[in-house]
Amino acid sequence: MPQVFKVGGYWIYFWTNENKPLEPVHVHISKGNPVPNATKIWITSKGKCYLCNNNSKIPEHILRNIMRLIEARSEEVLEMWKEYFGETKFFC
Repeated sequence: MPQVFKVGGYWIYFWTNENKPLEPVHVHISKGNPVPNATKIWITSKGKCYLCNNNSKIPEHILRNIMRLIEARSEEVLEMWKEYFGETKFFC
């Protein structure tokens, strides 16, 4: 899985086996190695984050801080998404 970045023990990454058609831009978050069905965060065209699910059961205060970091680095995340998947579409 392409790692976008790490925060402490949490991986922020893309899942390589995305659906066809490709889902809107999002990242997954898990503690430790990437896993299927981890926490999913949608990223908007304006660089904001929306929680899709918290399947990894990340504590709320930690998840909020990670989401702030993703928003701060959203341009980088969007560039990495386009480079890896070859296209970009947004949830909103």
